[in-house]
Amino acid sequence: MAGASCCGPKLAACGLVLSIWAVIMLAMLGIFFTTHSATLFEDLPIPEDYMHNKSNVLQNVYDLYNKVGYNCFIAAGIYVVIGIVSFYNVRMNKRNEYLVR
Repeated sequence: MAGASCCGPKLAACGLVLSIWAVIMLAMLGIFFTTHSATLFEDLPIPEDYMHNKSNVLQNVYDLYNKVGYNCFIAAGIYVVIGIVSFYNVRMNKRNEYLVR
């Protein structure tokens, strides 16, 4: 008996393609956030109290850059798992096509 797949061939292929794209995109965003790219400053969730505290404004912003960068890496890791599951489903669907019943 072959392994069971949890979704059809088209959904598995779509999940595989989307997860590959998401891993590349989120990994690049994670790299750019952790290197404190100035173009991504507008995407930081800066609270109002960070701007009123004049003592460590730059360090607080750098901490936010790092937190968002790590979140991007975590999301990329989740998409790696989704990609593995989708790849498994693609393989199982291909295998089930060739089985004689």
